[in-house]
Amino acid sequence: MSEKTTKHWASIWGNAVSIGENRPESYGKNITLRYPIYSAFDGDSIRLTFDNYCGTDAICIEKTTILMNGTFYPVTFHGKSQAFIPAGANIVSDEISCLVKAGYFFKVSFYLKEYTQMRSMVYTSGPLSGGMYATGDQTMVEEIPLPISRKTNYNYFLSNVSVYTEQENRAIVCFGDSITAQDWPDYLALRCKEEGFPHTSIIRRATSGSRILREYDCITYESYGLKGEKRFSHEVPTDGADTVIIQQGINDIIHPVGTDVNPFRPMSDLPTAEELIEGLKTYISQARSYGYKVYVGTLLPIEGWRTYAEFRETLRNAYNNWIRSTDLIDGVIDFDKALCNPENPSAFLPIYDSGDHLHPSAKGYQKMAEEVGKNLLK
Repeated sequence: MSEKTTKHWASIWGNAVSIGENRPESYGKNITLRYPIYSAFDGDSIRLTFDNYCGTDAICIEKTTILMNGTFYPVTFHGKSQAFIPAGANIVSDEISCLVKAGYFFKVSFYLKEYTQMRSMVYTSGPLSGGMYATGDQTMVEEIPLPISRKTNYNYFLSNVSVYTEQENRAIVCFGDSITAQDWPDYLALRCKEEGFPHTSIIRRATSGSRILREYDCITYESYGLKGEKRFSHEVPTDGADTVIIQQGINDIIHPVGTDVNPFRPMSDLPTAEELIEGLKTYISQARSYGYKVYVGTLLPIEGWRTYAEFRETLRNAYNNWIRSTDLIDGVIDFDKALCNPENPSAFLPIYDSGDHLHPSAKGYQKMAEEVGKNLLK
């Protein structure tokens, strides 16, 4: 059997592409961005995807390198070091021959020479997340000096890293909003490493503030992200993936407050349970068309959040109960049950609450990762 039939491309790292907050300083020039990439499994070639999906200007990436075990590998695009990416488009690099070892980090650096619209980006956090930026072209510098660099949890343009690897290696896609953009997918990746699931990578596709059914048409809130019908088909198809975990819908419930309170958040944006479920069914149908197994996580408690109200709790419970009872998915991950206070199920157990009564604490995110069944990770 030939190598081409025994290996395939599988993603080891990935993020969604969302909209950067609209600010006067939203253009960068003469900066290098560097991101550490953790590989769950071995590979012998790498390819990178850069995405300008949310941009309204074309961008040019002047130079890109991979730093692996002290050696720099130049990255090319159709044989050239420069990558020109029109607004709304993406580009995949040429294959880079480079041995990748499971459980190790390498670094991707890219240089933006001219004024560049810093709009296609996403915020993430967790023990495997984060990067840095620096002034000047640092793509061939192994240790960038501290005085000219700064850490960041914003991921710009780089949206996917795949390796050419054995067929048994595969990816799980975690799709959602800020709760998934934060720590639990990283803890799930670490769990795969620690508990002996060496053939599974965890790919995060999540954007803070995003909703299934709506998006904001104003520069004040556009960074809350695109609605589901624009996101899912763009983000979820992933090299080597066979499963998606969906955890989204809480922002549809908590955002609308009425135009008397906020002119951009009318109560007409509040969906019925049936509308929200229909939106989720659209995700499920799309995932099935990719050949994916589908698991859905229940929505977490929100009592104490600033817009909490009984009608929102009723809506959340109706949505969660449908997830628990439907036969349209391969399984439910009951995050709600795992993190709620048994004596007051509409609220977090205090140890799992970050303090804002919407996002989990670090222990809460670890608990979410623990709730993913081993059958998904095998």
